[in-house]
Amino acid sequence: MTRRTFLATTAALAAQTPARTSMGIATTSFSRRRFADTLSFLDYCHSLGAGGIQASLTSTAPEFVKKLRARVEELGMFLEVMAGLPREDLAAFERAVSAAKDAGALCLRVACLGGRRYETFDSMEAWKKFVADSKTALERAVPVLEKHRLRMAVENHKDWTTEEMVPLLKSYSSQYVGICLDTGNNIAMLDDWLETAEAFAPYAFSTHIKDMGVELYEDGFLLSEVPLGEGYVDLRKIMELVRKHHPQTRMTLEMITRNPLRIPCLTEKYWATWPERPAFRLARMLRTVREKAGRQPLPRVESLDREAQARLEEDNVKQCLHYARQQLGA
Repeated sequence: MTRRTFLATTAALAAQTPARTSMGIATTSFSRRRFADTLSFLDYCHSLGAGGIQASLTSTAPEFVKKLRARVEELGMFLEVMAGLPREDLAAFERAVSAAKDAGALCLRVACLGGRRYETFDSMEAWKKFVADSKTALERAVPVLEKHRLRMAVENHKDWTTEEMVPLLKSYSSQYVGICLDTGNNIAMLDDWLETAEAFAPYAFSTHIKDMGVELYEDGFLLSEVPLGEGYVDLRKIMELVRKHHPQTRMTLEMITRNPLRIPCLTEKYWATWPERPAFRLARMLRTVREKAGRQPLPRVESLDREAQARLEEDNVKQCLHYARQQLGA
C-alpha cells in the first residue's frame, strides 16, 4: 500500500471508530508526543485501534497499579511493562516486577544495552566488562522473576549477535527468561533477519514488530524503520515462527519515525568488539542492501518542524496498524 492510498483511506474513515487490531504499540513508537502517565498512553493507543501496549509504569503505587489493571481489562487490551535490569538496586527491580504482576502484565521487557554496540564500545575489554555486568544483572533478576512468576523478555537491542544471545539465554535454566524479539535490530550487526527470527522464536515472550528499509552509504549502509509492508522483512513469516513456539505471545509494533541509522560496517571501530566475525556476513549484507534498496531514498524527518514530525509519527503508526489488520491478520 502506498502512502497516498493509505491517507485517502484514513481520510474516508476519519469520522468512524477505528477497527480493532490485536497488535499492541510500544511507547518507543512515540518520541514527540508526551503522555501524562501509562493510563493516558493506554487510552491513546486504544483510540488508534491497538490491542495493547508495551510501556513503563509511571507509578508503582498500589492504587495506580489497580486502576491501570482495571482499565486494561475494561478495554480488553494487553499490557507488557518496560523496566530496567537490576544493576545495583535489586529492591527497585523487585518493586517493578511486583507492580507489573499486579497490573496484569504479560511480561517484563528489558534490555542489557541502552545504545548500540558498535557505537558504545571501542575495545574488546570494554565489551567484555559489559558482558560480565549484564550476566550479573540477569542472574540477580532470575530469583525475583521466579518468586513473582513473571516472565522477562530481554530485547535483542543491537548488542548481542544471534550466535551470542541464544547461548546467553540457555545459560539461565529458567522458564521466566526469554526474548523480546525485535525483527530489525540485528540487521545492524549483519545478521540475516530470518536466521535471527528462527533462532529467537523458541524464546520469544514478546516482540517488536518492525519492517526495515536499507540504503548504501560511503561507510556501510543506512537502516530505517519504515511502515509495515514497505520494507524487505517478511513479517508474516516471523509471526508464524513465533506463534509456532508461543501461541500466546502478543505482537507489538515498534514504528520509530526518525532519520535512517548509519551502520558504519566499513569502518575500523565497527569491528572493535568482533574482530573474528566471519567476512561472509559483511559480503552478504552489502549484497542484500544493493538488492533491497528502494528506488526512492529512505525517509528523512530533519526538514520537518516538530509538529509535522508528530503528525507523521502518528500517521506511520496508523498505517502500520491498518496493514497489520488487512495483511497480517493481526
